[in-house]
Amino acid sequence: MVPAVAIEDLTKSFKGHLSVGRHPVLKGVTLEVPRGGIYGFLGPNGAGKTTTLKILMGLLFADSGHVRILGRPLGDPSARARIGFLPEAPYFYDYLTGSELLDFMGRLFGLSARETADRGTRLLRTVGLEGKGGLQLRKYSKGMLQRIGLAQALINDPELVLLDEPMSGLDPIGRREIRDLILDLRHQGKTVFFSSHILADAEAICDAVAILMGGRVVREGPLDSLLGSEVRFWDVTLLAQTAFAPPPDAEILARMGSQVLVRVSREEALQTLLDEARRAGARVRSVTPQKVSLEDLFLAQVPPGAAP
Repeated sequence: MVPAVAIEDLTKSFKGHLSVGRHPVLKGVTLEVPRGGIYGFLGPNGAGKTTTLKILMGLLFADSGHVRILGRPLGDPSARARIGFLPEAPYFYDYLTGSELLDFMGRLFGLSARETADRGTRLLRTVGLEGKGGLQLRKYSKGMLQRIGLAQALINDPELVLLDEPMSGLDPIGRREIRDLILDLRHQGKTVFFSSHILADAEAICDAVAILMGGRVVREGPLDSLLGSEVRFWDVTLLAQTAFAPPPDAEILARMGSQVLVRVSREEALQTLLDEARRAGARVRSVTPQKVSLEDLFLAQVPPGAAP
């Protein structure tokens, strides 16, 4: 199947301070976004995520490289009509109401007044703003603005949805709401390509990710393949009525009354710990394997001494 987005050797530089030289921002970015899934474009601030998305939307021109969107060359009108976009810090005319914004965006896509109204009503309900369409945007909270922003990105019923830091600046409840909305888009068969530096949110919903560091993609692929099934360590909770001394290669993380939390990093050490615990009369309450997280993978890409 043709990928939703295919980027090959994309480069972009900007004029440096005092017009001396050029500052490279993208240094040969290459990635593919499969159709019908959620793809996380991850990296620290300044890595080049927003620059890449602006190029995909035609808001910036690349210095070199090739991009195809929905199987069409970058800028092809038939492809652009099938894209929805929410920038990181959108500015909407705040004297408009939510419904008026959706009507305005629908008209830009050539929708009829009836179709725009029907879609607007449905989208307000979808993003949790039912009953708020008549409220001026200046009275919306940060979370409400993100949700109306997502609604306007969906007014044309796009195949591909591009979101730039959609969960940035939201409280935990707001982030959860946006995550749920993104998951719903996948269930509808849409492709979601979003940038983020919030790794826990990305790990919770992404099918595949690319990690961008210093303008280069350093890791890319399906999330399950990148994280793998390797266990980093095991956390063992024991209930010991008498003092229990674990073997030397086990680390006690906490003691809470008769309960002891112990960590081991090797499978052989785990078996030794369990055997000694049973001999000492301790009861094993739980054994929890801890696998590699997206944060572990991300931090492993940071050069020594560099701030992520």
